[in-house]
Amino acid sequence: MRRVAIIVILLAVVIPDTQGQLVNLRGKWKFRIGDQQSWSDSDLDDSSWETIWAPAAWEEEGFHGYDGFAWYRKKFDGNLLPRNERLYLNLGYIDDADEVYLNGQLIGFSGAMPPKFRTAYNAERNYIMINSLVNYSGENTIAVRVFDATQAGGIIDGDLGIYKLDSRSPMLLDLRGLWSFALSRDGQPVDDDTNWEKMMVPMHWEKQGYRYYDGFAWYRTTFELPSGQSRDNLVLILGKIDDFDEVYINGELIGATNDHRRFGRSQSYNQLRAYDIPTHVLKTSGQNSIEVLVHDIGKFGGIYEGPVGITTKSRYYRYFR
Repeated sequence: MRRVAIIVILLAVVIPDTQGQLVNLRGKWKFRIGDQQSWSDSDLDDSSWETIWAPAAWEEEGFHGYDGFAWYRKKFDGNLLPRNERLYLNLGYIDDADEVYLNGQLIGFSGAMPPKFRTAYNAERNYIMINSLVNYSGENTIAVRVFDATQAGGIIDGDLGIYKLDSRSPMLLDLRGLWSFALSRDGQPVDDDTNWEKMMVPMHWEKQGYRYYDGFAWYRTTFELPSGQSRDNLVLILGKIDDFDEVYINGELIGATNDHRRFGRSQSYNQLRAYDIPTHVLKTSGQNSIEVLVHDIGKFGGIYEGPVGITTKSRYYRYFR
């Protein structure tokens, strides 16, 4: 069973351009109560589904008293989006928990689905869109899985749409969003892919299904350098991590934070992680891997606060130091 996250937040260092809406998603959505994973597929025939207005509680749209699972689907034209721009999807406020799919691929989630239900009704949904998933020359499908426990349910409020992230962002690559995650015995590598699941970064793992876990865990993700980008003078920023970490790029250790103090005295959890990336470890073409071993010694754990991404050394000193 997937353990899922509770809150997704756009951080202050990545400023949304609220006036720069590219696609308006307010209006009629396809809607169906129930729950089937195939309803996330981009080529699903949803012509027989009912139509519902969003944002609005589904109780106000004819589904009085319904609590449980339901799905929303909406299509948009990728020709309306600029290529090679950083985009995010705003779905406003959803009561209670959600998973969001773009062309059949999960791009983010908030709250926790049963059996480990946690509401996120008061968290605004802003999800980074993965450029490689967007069809810029035709039709795209957004599918939203929603679970409502009580009272109002569904996509209830907000300025639904697709927006461009502000060009003033100091990040070269934004790495917030879905990472792979696995628990580890004494910090040992986890080779079995079946032990890995999705985790939202940044966010404490306690809010994503591991409420009482203290110990070791691995995070991992991949990235590609922008075309023509130099490998020189780059910095990996991982925000704040609770408590200790070791960070690897393409299998090579590039940094670690551990003040070797016990729980209650350690201040490592409050330190911004910023590690210089040695030029020789990076690939200029193809996928680069990031692996982060986290050791939580008590209470909360994980990569819990941004910014998270890659920037140049000059931008790092200008914006973060």
